[in-house]
Amino acid sequence: MSDKKPLNQIIWGAALLMAGIGVFYRIPHVMPKIFEFETDSFQQGFIKLCFYVMGIILAGGGIKKILANYKQLNSKKD
Repeated sequence: MSDKKPLNQIIWGAALLMAGIGVFYRIPHVMPKIFEFETDSFQQGFIKLCFYVMGIILAGGGIKKILANYKQLNSKKD
């Protein structure tokens, strides 16, 4: 079971990375729908900031998980 753990974690990291990229891709499409509600410019900026931070955290966490487990997977093969 422990032999597959790094590979499973790499797959999970790839899913996190793709989710983060997906957030960046969807932000321009979703923002006009969200801004239909009565919001001022500060609220709109804060909403955009939150979405971008969420995308950065997802993508960064995925990259970190992929790199850490890839190194662990390579060290077991040696």
